[in-house]
Amino acid sequence: MTTLRRIILAACATLMLAGCNSTSDGPFADGGPKPPQPVGSEEVQPDPATALASSEPAPEPAGQTQIAAITTNARVQFAPVVGATAKTVAPLSRRLALRAAERGIQLSGRSDSQTTHVMKGYFSAISEAGQTTVIYVWDVLDPSGNRLHRIQGQSKAGGGNGDAWSSVSDVTMETIADNTIQSLAKWLESQNG
Repeated sequence: MTTLRRIILAACATLMLAGCNSTSDGPFADGGPKPPQPVGSEEVQPDPATALASSEPAPEPAGQTQIAAITTNARVQFAPVVGATAKTVAPLSRRLALRAAERGIQLSGRSDSQTTHVMKGYFSAISEAGQTTVIYVWDVLDPSGNRLHRIQGQSKAGGGNGDAWSSVSDVTMETIADNTIQSLAKWLESQNG
């Protein structure tokens, strides 16, 4: 099977999972049913709102420029990520918190009644020919679980032998976080106008 075909199949599976949402098992349903997960994956709760307090942020990549904060009243909660490992969610979570703060996007916790948007993330990693591709989809939901917007993309990681997630570096997940917050900020700005 070709690399492109595997990526397309993984993306389709990720999108099918991402499309499975309903208000009965929304992101605020504590102890309720969980969305289906690919075999061998685990659900991890990122906590960007507190991630910076527990560790130092990663250094800025060379050539990274600061981007101005946006004006928004949004309060964004990150729901559990599906498909990624705890090891890869940690740098993602820290970087999401850092970038959200820089862009003026307030993060909220699970019990925050002022939450205006919920981000549900679905991740897949595919290794082939010495390279790993991380495919990600974020659904931006209202507090009732209705999808308002979708952010998606992919990022390449070096290596690719054995378990795909073992080849995914902190830098790869930080890049995904940077792109996620950039896309979210752009969309939130468009909602203000």
